[in-house]
Amino acid sequence: MTTKATKTKKTTTKKAAAAKTAKKAFRFEVGDTKESMKASILNHLRYTLARHQENATKDEWWTATCYAVRDRLLERFMKTQEVHHEQKVRRAYYLSLEYLMGRLLVNNLHNSGLFDQTRDALTDLGQDFNEVCDEEADMGLGNGGLGRLAACFLDSLATLDLPAVGYGIHYEFGLFRQKFSDGYQVELPDNWMDKGCPWEVMRPNFAQEIKLYGRVEHQMDSKGVFKPVWVDTKTVEGVPFDISIVGYGGETVNFLRLWGARSSDEFDLETFNKGGYTEAVQEKALSETITKVLYPNDSTESGKELRLVQQYFFVSCSLKDIIRRFHANHSDWSEFSDYNALQLNDTHPAIAIPELMRLLIDEYALEWDAAWEITRGVCNYTNHTLLPEALEKWSVPLFEKVLPRHLEIIYEINSRFLQDEVEAHWPGDDAKKAELSIIEEGYPKMVRMAYLSVVGSTKVNGVAALHTELLKKHLFATFHELYPNKLINMTNGITPRRWLLACNPSLSALITEQVGAEWPKHLDQLQDIAKLADDAKFQERFMDIKRANKQAFADFVLEDSGTVISPDAIFDVQIKRLHEYKRQHLNLLHILTLYRRLLNDPDYDMNPRVFIFGAKAAPGYALAKNIIRAINKVAEKVNNDPRINDKIKIVFPQNYRITMAEKMIPAADLSEQISTAGKEASGTGNMKLALNGALTIGTLDGANVEIGEEVGDENIFIFGNTVEQVEAINAKGYNPYDYYNSNWELKAVIDWLRSDYFTPGEHDAFAPLCSSWLEGGDPFLCLADYADYVRVQEEVDKAFSDKKRWAKMAIMNTARVGKFSSDRTISQYAEQIWHLKSVKVGA
Repeated sequence: MTTKATKTKKTTTKKAAAAKTAKKAFRFEVGDTKESMKASILNHLRYTLARHQENATKDEWWTATCYAVRDRLLERFMKTQEVHHEQKVRRAYYLSLEYLMGRLLVNNLHNSGLFDQTRDALTDLGQDFNEVCDEEADMGLGNGGLGRLAACFLDSLATLDLPAVGYGIHYEFGLFRQKFSDGYQVELPDNWMDKGCPWEVMRPNFAQEIKLYGRVEHQMDSKGVFKPVWVDTKTVEGVPFDISIVGYGGETVNFLRLWGARSSDEFDLETFNKGGYTEAVQEKALSETITKVLYPNDSTESGKELRLVQQYFFVSCSLKDIIRRFHANHSDWSEFSDYNALQLNDTHPAIAIPELMRLLIDEYALEWDAAWEITRGVCNYTNHTLLPEALEKWSVPLFEKVLPRHLEIIYEINSRFLQDEVEAHWPGDDAKKAELSIIEEGYPKMVRMAYLSVVGSTKVNGVAALHTELLKKHLFATFHELYPNKLINMTNGITPRRWLLACNPSLSALITEQVGAEWPKHLDQLQDIAKLADDAKFQERFMDIKRANKQAFADFVLEDSGTVISPDAIFDVQIKRLHEYKRQHLNLLHILTLYRRLLNDPDYDMNPRVFIFGAKAAPGYALAKNIIRAINKVAEKVNNDPRINDKIKIVFPQNYRITMAEKMIPAADLSEQISTAGKEASGTGNMKLALNGALTIGTLDGANVEIGEEVGDENIFIFGNTVEQVEAINAKGYNPYDYYNSNWELKAVIDWLRSDYFTPGEHDAFAPLCSSWLEGGDPFLCLADYADYVRVQEEVDKAFSDKKRWAKMAIMNTARVGKFSSDRTISQYAEQIWHLKSVKVGA
């Protein structure tokens, strides 16, 4: 007799065989030759875009080229996922609220080995390859170092053949497009998708429904036990968009899955027909607001609410997707931790901890202890900041409004943690319980998301050796005492594929000539060029490339703003988020000092210097925006003052982004990494600039410490108070007026900025900035570090005058920063946190 199970097995076998035959018969072959690429581009131009070759625009050529490349990536993607599925691999899931991807075409071409063929194909078709590539917009999915790190990590995960998926939000608009008006930052919508995004694939069949708001009822279940039920909720649908992530030189193609929000109630036709046109789409519009903009201004209560909703939305969608994938191969929840590792990139995805608990308990009926073991077993947390104000907290009333069931779960997690772990370690110590409680007492009470992340994770990591030690010593000191093995270090890294191979092709070619073609995957091979640091011919070639990059950037600046800058000047670069702790305003004090010296002594001896800034300030950050205006107004004066004979120029291009960084970094001579010691977690701009032969001027902060260890004290410029000295100054009682009154040059430039010299007729234009230094207590010790900063800048000037010395220092920086590849970082994550193994996909 044939059983039902036997029939099912036979049916499944037949389906699998049929699928295999169909796949073989109808496989869409795409070649990797120049001719096949030409054919693909023309096919997409004609059949995807319905355009003739003769009248297609540059952006249509770009779109067709992207589709042609995507075809080839999807072939590899399908093969990768097939292998991963068949082998039932353990995966890492990277949860991040932002991914600063930049442009993808050139990077994808390099990683996939299709660069030469595609460039030559476009040339044969009468198109300028660089002009076509320049049509691409930067993907508006990130803001600063946090998002760029996530993008570098995705690149390395695929390059190292590690099974992984990135999860984030499909923002319709990015952070904002920045422009300057009378020196002020003005924010405009960043409509990065106005030409469409040919890299993404929409996956409506994997959509997830997400619940929000409502209330919790305690109902009786079938066994007579009270059970919490989340009722009267609002439902939003999350639709995934997938972007292929190709590894360098290999066949592995992972993916980034981004969730877009749409209403579960699309359209109220009855209301519309009655004339209520706006009301008919109101619910749809409100739901889709969730994924409109990266980082909505949270200075208002509605902004805070939207930010919390955003975070929960993408986390819940992602967890449900992870569980769906797990259930495709497994049914035993005890195996969940064996096949899944989650990385929370900062506290933004911390809501994953109570959400996973809710799913396991409420929807899959697991007992608390089993659910907690799974949750804690799969979650890991990366801390990116030492600033207490940057550690997210949500008010209990807001949490109760948006996520009432999760608030209950957080209270239960906290109660058990305090009783079972804190009480066990410090019996009867109520002070310790208050200190470590996830719920911060006050009016209102607050949920400490960083504490939730520490309690609910297996491992917590810092992102530089110094940062991790400071976490253990200060921010999480008591947690470290409770969990002595939980806090570990993972020094950040960058992908050399984008940050040298793609953005600096001339230097890449020189390095390949000397060390071979494998260095983009084995960055420590750059050490081999250190032996050429004293070689006069190599120095000349290295510095000729640097000058050509500087000339290219000077050409860009001339076209962008009309400002003329000399490629023979020192290009002094500070590019990063505008924040007080990063101290762009200390840089400004030095500029004003040099300007004043030149005005008072026309013969003052210094190399011409171009100060280059790239930064955006958060829309609600008034002081940061005042600093931007100060830099811009000083630039107006300096750049047009004939008395200084072009010895100083200031360049601050609008709308700093990845594409602009790719122009600035290869051109930089000096890398400004001048945060207050103990405030920068790591920094990755410092790594990118050093890799491209820029010398660092910086404090002993973040990864500067490790960069100094790698390149040697003789090849870096260190200044300022150390972490210990900063702590001592603050403990003693810091008074910025002591420095202001005792240094006549410092006093002169601050008073100068306080006047209306730079804003004629507009008094107190920079009162917020000047007050922050003096009346505001100078929280980031600009005045305390000013004198030493100016002194070391004089050393920079002297070193630049010695061309052979400078060339050697620049070469040594490129040669010795191989440690800072994101491949090394990800290898450490895979080994020490995720316990993840490489899976070769094969040719």
